[in-house]
Amino acid sequence: MSVERVQLLIDGAWADGRGREEFVVIDPAEEEAMGTAAVASTDDVDAAAHAAARAFEQWSWTPPSSRTSILRKAGALARERLPELARLLTLEQGKPLRDARGEIQASIDALEYYSEETRRIFGKTIPTEQPTRRSLVIRQPVGPVAAIGPWNYPVLLLAWKVAPALAAGCTVVVKPPSRTPVAITRFLQCLADAGAPPGVVNTVVGAGRTIGTHLVRHPLIRKIAFTGETETGKAIMRMAADGMKQISLELGGQCPLLVFRDANLEAAVKGAVYRSFRNTGQICNAVNRIYVHRDIYDRFTEAFVEQTRLLRLGPGLADPDLGPMTTPEGLQKAMEHVEDARARGAVVATGGARPSEFNRGYFYMPTVLLDVNHSMKVMQEETFGPVAPIMPFTSVEEAIRLANDTPYGLVAYAYTSDLRTATLVGEGLEAGTVGINNVAGGEVPFPYGGWKQSGFGLELSHEGLEEYLLVKHIRIELL
Repeated sequence: MSVERVQLLIDGAWADGRGREEFVVIDPAEEEAMGTAAVASTDDVDAAAHAAARAFEQWSWTPPSSRTSILRKAGALARERLPELARLLTLEQGKPLRDARGEIQASIDALEYYSEETRRIFGKTIPTEQPTRRSLVIRQPVGPVAAIGPWNYPVLLLAWKVAPALAAGCTVVVKPPSRTPVAITRFLQCLADAGAPPGVVNTVVGAGRTIGTHLVRHPLIRKIAFTGETETGKAIMRMAADGMKQISLELGGQCPLLVFRDANLEAAVKGAVYRSFRNTGQICNAVNRIYVHRDIYDRFTEAFVEQTRLLRLGPGLADPDLGPMTTPEGLQKAMEHVEDARARGAVVATGGARPSEFNRGYFYMPTVLLDVNHSMKVMQEETFGPVAPIMPFTSVEEAIRLANDTPYGLVAYAYTSDLRTATLVGEGLEAGTVGINNVAGGEVPFPYGGWKQSGFGLELSHEGLEEYLLVKHIRIELL
């Protein structure tokens, strides 16, 4: 297998880091190198921030039609390169090839959607009491943006930031995840190849504690857009506060799924299996906790376990149902959560171990836990792995209380055929998105964001564009 090599993009030029360091990118299915990445120094971060600030002076006044053209062309280039981008994503992240293709396509969708939103940055005129006075309200780009993304969806979750930022007239310094920097760097190259001026898009790769901290604190960066762990998000908030920077955070999920007595059982099982184990559970909107009405608990768990046992594991390029976990640390956490649940009385209905057919790779069997309770780590923390705990409830009120018994509030799901139940649950669940009778993920036209410790600010939709705009009131006196 050939080894990919990625460089930094600073002020329109590809280069190695000034310290001439690089790190190895590991294929989690084979535990072998699939690529290397140049490591940025703090001097490289300074250069990228200055390049973004210089480019902002022109890009912020670039006509919407020109920004539209570049975003559209970048989307077209990414579509031409989709097979290779998906292959690279699978090799570095581990997800099945069809899921990698879906991630690249969804990232292209973001470019295309926001290419149209450049024309929809509207202002307004407010009537005044004085005939000689006019009050105008306009929106202007916030400035250079630091876009920081995670390793689980490295292309998509950064596309959700870069596309609206560029559409709004901002420039960006992107910090790709160190675990999975290859596909996103190649994706961002499409913007450079599409004609984005030097400095409009920059990339720096390196450790979060050094490069990430320096980027967040840099005085020329006006906004931080981050997706990742809640504790990291809190640290970014504290650093951003010193510079009074704009900030948007999409953090941990710990998402519940409720199955009521009147639910379509087949649809509920299918949705629960899909959303529990998609991307091997390594996604912020994964189902982390399943609550089922006691009257159908046995039927649901039997069908859920049966469907879980049918899932095929394997290297992502073989296009299985589940690939490996991306990191050894994540694998260890999943195993610890299962062992903690076992020690506290949970029953492992299926899985609960590493598969014997693989002698390498970070594989873990999709696992179903029964007889769980809220004292267990798996019910309190985000496992971020292929583990599905199932717990019974007896009333709508109890289901909502159990679902909301978490510091997180990103997404929640429910299956019911009763309109009253659907309404009460939709309004009562403390989450930024509630799916009733579906487990669909984030889609570009609809706002996506968290409540409580799942963050604040919105991504996607026109509301996601407004995260990169400031409101200005212009008062004019006619003399």
